[in-house]
Amino acid sequence: MEEYYFLFGLAFVWTIFAIVQDLKTQEVSNWLNFSFIVVGLAYRALYASAFSNWKFFVLGLAGFGIFFVFAWAFYYSRVFAGGDAKLLMGYGVILPYTSYWSLLYLGLGFVFVLFFVGAIYGVFYSFFISLRDWGKFRGEFRRNLHKVKWLFAVAVVLAVLFFFLSEFLLWIAFVLFLMGGLVLYAYLRAVDKLMVKLKHWDELQEGDWLERDVRIGSSVIRKSVHGLSLAEIRKIKRARKRVLIKEGIPFTPSFLGALGIMVYASLTLGAFDVLEFLF
Repeated sequence: MEEYYFLFGLAFVWTIFAIVQDLKTQEVSNWLNFSFIVVGLAYRALYASAFSNWKFFVLGLAGFGIFFVFAWAFYYSRVFAGGDAKLLMGYGVILPYTSYWSLLYLGLGFVFVLFFVGAIYGVFYSFFISLRDWGKFRGEFRRNLHKVKWLFAVAVVLAVLFFFLSEFLLWIAFVLFLMGGLVLYAYLRAVDKLMVKLKHWDELQEGDWLERDVRIGSSVIRKSVHGLSLAEIRKIKRARKRVLIKEGIPFTPSFLGALGIMVYASLTLGAFDVLEFLF
């Protein structure tokens, strides 16, 4: 496991830089992500050459390939922005694989931990956003509750029917599930609305996601999973248009949390031996 200490340190330093960039500019530079990947693979190659352990290098290269597929899928489904996807590829290089079989279970395990940490982080971050713009959030929340008021009526009817068909505790759980789901829907829709910003043409950055298509003269700039290109930004600037941009929650802090859990588990608990047994 000692051969992975450098890779763990590498991931920690590069992730800190990625977080700072993400919070300041809402993007992670390609040079940062690509250098993370290159330095990780170069270390594996040097270690493999020095100790005649080429499996160590091949595992890292294979991990990069598997995480490239993960990143591609998350990017095109708009789960990740481009910077987050490339950072994920770097993590495919540094994970402590012990066998070819571990490429699968450790890769899936890390992605699961990453999204688990991301979900908790997302809840706190969205709560902060709602407090920051409380007036707008409150109005959007009320409007979304009003839109699903008929579902509340259906939920009440179902709750009454279920009351006669189940035990009291199960009935309470059922009611909380129904009502909580509707409130959660209204909350998430309201927060999602707060993530849409009207940006001045001089504020646009490559990769910004359009909320809706933009018509400029006879041409249309369509919203895309790739975000705005530099050519499209130049066209918007020439037209001096302000456009609606959908901002995402900075996801890079989730990588740091997942990295901490992975390092603690692999060095202290041996948790990935358990994962190998389960998978």
